[in-house]
Amino acid sequence: MSFNLRHLKYFVATAELGQVSRAAIELSVSQSAVTAAIRELEAILGATLFVRSSLGMTLTEAGRRFLSSGYEILAKVDEALQAQEPLDTSGALQVAASYTVIGYFLPVHLERMARLMPGIALHLREMSRPAIEDALVDGQIDIGVALTSNITNSEIASETLLRSPRRLWLPSRHPFLDRGALSFADVAQEPYVMLTVDEAAHTAMRYWSNSTVKPNVVLRTSSVEGVRSMVANGHGVSILSDMVYRPWSLEGRRLETADVAEDIPPMDVGLVWRRNAVFSPAMTAFRDYFRGLFGSQQVARA
Repeated sequence: MSFNLRHLKYFVATAELGQVSRAAIELSVSQSAVTAAIRELEAILGATLFVRSSLGMTLTEAGRRFLSSGYEILAKVDEALQAQEPLDTSGALQVAASYTVIGYFLPVHLERMARLMPGIALHLREMSRPAIEDALVDGQIDIGVALTSNITNSEIASETLLRSPRRLWLPSRHPFLDRGALSFADVAQEPYVMLTVDEAAHTAMRYWSNSTVKPNVVLRTSSVEGVRSMVANGHGVSILSDMVYRPWSLEGRRLETADVAEDIPPMDVGLVWRRNAVFSPAMTAFRDYFRGLFGSQQVARA
């Protein structure tokens, strides 16, 4: 039996998400495939990497050490796959991004683009969605990276790159984890922590408005980490996207996720620009970089 990258990817996904079932969903494979890969990897290494329990998969000391090495290996592989001749495109590019995009999506791509497009001077600023729309129309910025499902201005074209499903966040050992898909009526029985940044509260109330029940909001906060800690410490539940999900709070408390049966739209992340804008070489290179990675899942108001 020989080691391959499949073993490593399945191990890292399970370590990050804490559950074989979650890792399987993330990787679009069966749970049995993830379980088999981890067992094979443990046999290859001659070490137990996880402690299995009804609550999920917890890394052993050997598992934590190997996870650190795993990240380094995957980073090197990613760097090798991205290895290509730098583009000779040059010019300045004014880019705006919203809070969630800067925090959970953009940084790794900025590093890659700096390597692949050294001639482009990229100037980044954080803005709210309405401010990004206004700045594009006024010509203050060239292109934005934002939550495209929130775009309202008819003068703005958008292209969605990533659709991140929204799920219910729960503290570890919550009774809901032993049930199947939950309803809004189930969620409404619990204290609810409402995220407000990037219009999250407005988005949430759009899909809650189709229900006969409403969330029992006990706290509104602009901090994703605040929501994570409140949920992990048993002070409430929340519905947020997989893109911002992490299985541990800052205090080291565990969070789990569960599906909600009602129709909850995903969080769409993508590019926005002024309709009919003439793309400079720098703008084209920026858009082509993301299209090469993600393709174009949805084009709206183009």
